[in-house]
Amino acid sequence: MMIGQGAEAIVTKTDATTVLKERIVKDYRHPVIDNALRKARTRREAKIFGKLAVMDFPAPRLKLMDDVNMRLTMDFINGPKLRDVFPTDNVRFSKELGRKVGVLHANDIVHGDLTTSNMILDNEIKFIDFGLSLISKKAEDKAVDLHLLDRALESKHHEVYSGSMLHVLEGYKEGNPAWQDVFNRLEKVQKRGRNKK
Repeated sequence: MMIGQGAEAIVTKTDATTVLKERIVKDYRHPVIDNALRKARTRREAKIFGKLAVMDFPAPRLKLMDDVNMRLTMDFINGPKLRDVFPTDNVRFSKELGRKVGVLHANDIVHGDLTTSNMILDNEIKFIDFGLSLISKKAEDKAVDLHLLDRALESKHHEVYSGSMLHVLEGYKEGNPAWQDVFNRLEKVQKRGRNKK
């Protein structure tokens, strides 16, 4: 049963405890380039899942990586998407979300697609879809990650947005001891965004 489709992949629930993520062929790309890109991204995502498991971070556990068919087999996480419950307790959720993003960044993992659609509430907030993730020590990359989360919260949860991001940043400080560097960079990233407008 298909449970999700993004620009990069289709996610199918294969049984009660397992999902299969399959990177789809892009016809507009040259087949050799397409194959190389999908292989590299599949391997990179698998590597990040390995790091998350070592950290015991709340995310699916990888069961199998197949870089011939560009597939990842992983745990199914049962629960509502955070986007559907976020307004019910947005202060608590914002702080928890911020702390966990801080933990990711403290371990040099940049999610790349931080939206409440990529988080599931299963007793706690669990993060999914690391397809755009990367390993980076750069404060700039981490600040951009936070900036995109800010934009996503304003767009999807405008009714509770004012204050939500402040609570996210409060939580972030708990998760990432190097928060000051990231916040300094975040100011510059946000300024650039305003100048573009």
